[in-house]
Amino acid sequence: MLASVHDDPSILVCADLQVEYLIPGRRHVVLDGDVATARCLELLTLWRGNLWPVMHLKRIAQAAWFNPASRLTDWAAATKPRPGEMTFEHPLPSAYSSSRFVDYMSSIRTTRCILIGFSLDETILATAVEGFHRSHRYQVVTDAVACRQPGTDDAAAYRRAVVNVIGNFATFQSSAELIKASGAVAV
Repeated sequence: MLASVHDDPSILVCADLQVEYLIPGRRHVVLDGDVATARCLELLTLWRGNLWPVMHLKRIAQAAWFNPASRLTDWAAATKPRPGEMTFEHPLPSAYSSSRFVDYMSSIRTTRCILIGFSLDETILATAVEGFHRSHRYQVVTDAVACRQPGTDDAAAYRRAVVNVIGNFATFQSSAELIKASGAVAV
């Protein structure tokens, strides 16, 4: 489904664009992190250029493998939130584990949230599922999301399985389709 002038306004939701996910050898290193980061930057540039709302989610789990005091939880340099952009820290995979996020999402009118970023198999999946149950609309940009390296040899099959599950709760669109459709909205 393409966005149009008649659609509700959309919020770009950048999920867990943190250093932790980009360091080779780390437990949660994402597949194709450079590719996903490039697509995320392209979409961030479009949203920022049009002064459309941008939201950043930051995972701050309290676990031995994810130390929130570490510099590894910092934003990836190119994707740092700018002044005026919303940021929400969440301790569990779903962004709804942040009470501030819940309050914000409850206070806005019906809107479409465009999900991009890392942790496709955790934050993006959990947020899309929980959002669906709260009647919030999510759309995942297929080439602007990244998934951690699974414990199996077939990373592509793992990613496809995660995407298939998310498809029950959110819609999908490529960054090229979204950028093309956004041209009709930017007046």
